[in-house]
Amino acid sequence: MQAVFIVFNQANTERVEYLLDLLEIRGYSWWSDVKGRGSVNGEPRMGTHTWPEMNSAVLTIIPSDKVDPLLEKVKKLDEINLDVGVRAFVWEVVKSY
Repeated sequence: MQAVFIVFNQANTERVEYLLDLLEIRGYSWWSDVKGRGSVNGEPRMGTHTWPEMNSAVLTIIPSDKVDPLLEKVKKLDEINLDVGVRAFVWEVVKSY
């Protein structure tokens, strides 16, 4: 099992939901109104007058064989519009209950 954390501009909300459904990833936790800034060249997403856009984030724990297909879809989504932005991060789940 692996944890995949996806952070994305809220403009991509429906697309991210579609990816999860397409890959039959049913279980996840979702955070709306996530503030932050990309580490490479991302604009701040702060929900303020100066930086009005916001991000959302989703965390899912999935079998290892679903990770690469999900990352491929996230990469393709990001390539559609680099200014909007979406990133995914993966780590091992060592125990669960």
